[in-house]
Amino acid sequence: MDRRHFLGAGIAGATGLTFSSVWSQAAPNFGAPTLPATGYKRLKVGAMEVIALNDGALRRPLGEEFVRNAPLEQVKAMLASQNLPTDYVDIPFTPYLIVSGNTKFLIDTGFADNGPPTTGRLTVNLAAAGYKPEDIDHVIISHYHGDHINGLRKKDGSAMFPKAKLHVPAPEHAFWFDDTKMNAAPPAAKGAFENARRVMGSFAADQIVRFEPGAELAPGIRAEAAFGHTPGMCVFRVSSQDQHFVYVADVTNIPSLFARSPDWAVAFDMDAEMARQTRRRVFDMLVKDKTTMGGFHFPAPAMGTLEAAGSGYQFKPLA
Repeated sequence: MDRRHFLGAGIAGATGLTFSSVWSQAAPNFGAPTLPATGYKRLKVGAMEVIALNDGALRRPLGEEFVRNAPLEQVKAMLASQNLPTDYVDIPFTPYLIVSGNTKFLIDTGFADNGPPTTGRLTVNLAAAGYKPEDIDHVIISHYHGDHINGLRKKDGSAMFPKAKLHVPAPEHAFWFDDTKMNAAPPAAKGAFENARRVMGSFAADQIVRFEPGAELAPGIRAEAAFGHTPGMCVFRVSSQDQHFVYVADVTNIPSLFARSPDWAVAFDMDAEMARQTRRRVFDMLVKDKTTMGGFHFPAPAMGTLEAAGSGYQFKPLA
């Protein structure tokens, strides 16, 4: 497929993320997704702490559309080789809390009460880890797909994190608020633009801090460009006392497919070739440096390391 086709498909995929109940229409045939018994995982990074917080998961029937550049039978074979089901995939949603002294940074949000019934668990798991939404000082957004931003507000319009300053990638914000790009998008893709504008446009200008890739958002927290999945997505490196953790956002969707076969394109990658290059660049770095990492769609505990495996990578979760 050419780049333009992938871009249109990716924006349409983003619309699916916005209205995620569409995903679950056939899901009852396969039962409910498996949720972790413990919904959070702590990791010390020098003097800082990183906590993975499960917001739930969605069970999605596996069809031809999910991996856009590989035959379905090949995709099923990859899952079967890992003793995973082949008729569906479970897609977890995992924001991350960074605790630095008395300051709390939440990276991405999940759904709050705006998503399917098997999502919206962030508040419960945040409480289990010892925190409340009111404790969050800063919310950092990796990109504007609905599962990453819809949890900023509840259904009733109130702010989920009422005291938090909002930090967003400048190129990502510019893309979704560009009228020319929205008007040029195919009709099925306009929902992603509308959702981004509805959510992000509900905040006052002085509540939003736009940052450039490469910026240090706070001591020990740096944004790094990871374009492709969306035009302005960033990943985040947490560093303290010579220890490091990297949150890779959606550099890969579920790693059992897109880390093991990093050249495959998930339906939601808006520029598939750029996403592929980013995936290999970021994952090669993580393997070389043996850096502990986590991703938004990684299985619980959603933190671990990557190792080279064949032509791709294998995720090794923390014990």
